[in-house]
Amino acid sequence: MPLNSLLQAFKSKSAASPRQRLRVAVVGAGRMGEFHLKHLAKLETAALVGVLDTQEERAHQMARKYKTAAFRASAELKGLVDAVIIATPTPLHHETALHFLNEGISCLVEKPLASTVEEAEALIRAAAQNNCILQVGHIERFNPAVMEAVQHIDRPQFIEVNRLGPYDPRVADVGVVLDLMIHDLDIVLFLVNRPVIRVEAFGAKVLSRHEDIAKVRLHFEGGCIADLSASRVSLKKYRRIRIFQNNAYLSLDYASPELTMYRKKTEVVKSLLDIKVLKPKLPKHDPLAMEIRHFVQCVQEKNKPLVGGEHGRDALQLAQEVLRQLKIYA
Repeated sequence: MPLNSLLQAFKSKSAASPRQRLRVAVVGAGRMGEFHLKHLAKLETAALVGVLDTQEERAHQMARKYKTAAFRASAELKGLVDAVIIATPTPLHHETALHFLNEGISCLVEKPLASTVEEAEALIRAAAQNNCILQVGHIERFNPAVMEAVQHIDRPQFIEVNRLGPYDPRVADVGVVLDLMIHDLDIVLFLVNRPVIRVEAFGAKVLSRHEDIAKVRLHFEGGCIADLSASRVSLKKYRRIRIFQNNAYLSLDYASPELTMYRKKTEVVKSLLDIKVLKPKLPKHDPLAMEIRHFVQCVQEKNKPLVGGEHGRDALQLAQEVLRQLKIYA
């Protein structure tokens, strides 16, 4: 779906009739699962069927809060749903999504899509064989600053990304590459749209058994270079991406969100007066709400999602290559 169509769909407030609503359940009642429940409960094009979690107490707690039903096993949802949102721990993504896809139920799977590229490929095949939508939760694609920026990208030459944040013990089972950097790996692949030909990666373990800080340089076919930094040893969140291309520079703040563009007004820049500064007014929408709305619409209309299984696989594949190349000095 083109970005303009996506934005237009989000602005539409017309309520769907009960028969038109997509029946959706959330699998996983943790922190991320609750975020999905919160938005689904308010979405007029979807009917929240329930929340599923093996921890029954947590499932019932979320069910009461969002006025829906609690389930303990995937089989209990058979015949009750058209689609599910999978927000379980990553090691469960493959088994859980494969079950629903083989039942003909479309899936929005939180990032990363799976634990391995082979598992991701299996999910892509299952979605195709069962005529299902498979969308991956790379939420930054729905960030209003990103959605505006992509309309001004023209053969980037250099990209710099910084994603810093505080440590969260709940994701101590993975390092910062799969926890945080994978968002930016997906975005950079999306913006450059060329193969990566070389990866350099350095990192350090600070608070966990995995890398807590990583610096990565990606060399793309065609000459573009992207430098990415990710850290979960910072006290404050800082999430920015800078894109340099011929005659222009784009600075994007994921968190605000905000986009500033600098363009040459003349062939030769003699002073700052020769640079035009643009700050587009961005729509005020929640990226997760946009992501869920897009998923529901794609299932209803059988549209290809903005972030399909192939995109999730590609981001995972690049993240795993980063981890293979990662040099950690004790």
